Parts: sequence; C-alpha cells; structure tokens
Amino acid sequence: MSPIGFEKHDHTHCIASALQVAETTCSEQGIQLTPARRRTFEILLQEHRAMGAYEVLEHLRASGHGSQPPVAYRALDFLVKHGFVHRIERLNAFIACAHPGERHAPCFLICRNCETVAEAPARPAADALSVSAADMGFKVERVAIEAEGLCPACVETAA
Repeated sequence: MSPIGFEKHDHTHCIASALQVAETTCSEQGIQLTPARRRTFEILLQEHRAMGAYEVLEHLRASGHGSQPPVAYRALDFLVKHGFVHRIERLNAFIACAHPGERHAPCFLICRNCETVAEAPARPAADALSVSAADMGFKVERVAIEAEGLCPACVETAA
C-alpha cells in the first residue's frame, strides 16, 4: 500500500472506485448508504482534501441535503465507523479513505504549509506501539498517527 495524496492520479476513477466499494460494502453488510451519507462521501472524494464538518455541511446545504449540523455529523460518524472516511485529529477534519474496503492502519502526512494530507501505511508503527503498550499492561484500542511536515510541492517551492 503506497501513500496516496501527494501524487497525480486519475481522480475520476478514484471517486468512482471508492463509491463502488462503499455501495458494495453497505449492501453486503445490510447497512444503508443514505442519500446524505452518500453525498457526504462524494463531497470528501471530490474535494480530495481534509474538510471540517461545517465545511461539509455547507456543501450538503448547497445540494439540498439539510442545513443542520447533525446532518453532517451523523453522516460523518457513519462513514468513519464503516471505514470510508478518516478523522484527522490535528486538523479537526475528515478525509475520504484512500483505501476503502481494506483493513489497514493509516498514518497521515500533513503539510504544515498547504494542509494537503496524504494517507500512508502505518501498520509497523501501530504494531510497535501496541507491543510497547502491552509491556506496560496497556491494551491499545485505536491508534491515530499524524505527522506534520512539508509536502513535495511545498518542499520544491521552498528550495
């Protein structure tokens, strides 16, 4: 699994593929991808960046899916719970999962200059943390790894 977020790719295919995974997963698990949930996921996929809940709500409002904060928060909670979206703690924002449908432990590389976020594999780091925590009698239930620095474009601009 390679980092996704800083390189060029076929964005149309990216969106269609993620939506198909979400639809298939929901169908297989007997859960509903309601119009508001689907539209929230589409917004995050189309924007391809981390967005706050109120920014998502503005887009939902513009497309006729409600104007009250619970609309966005419920949709985001559902999408996070089912692995279609990740919450970026550092930015208090949400981003569409780069690998929906895959069980994985992502880490997020956050550009401190342009706030672009890339999702990268973090399984080795998460496993090492779990082992270290277990040595102290602590059971890790969730790991959120976020690294701040400069993305390739900002590094190039600064040089």
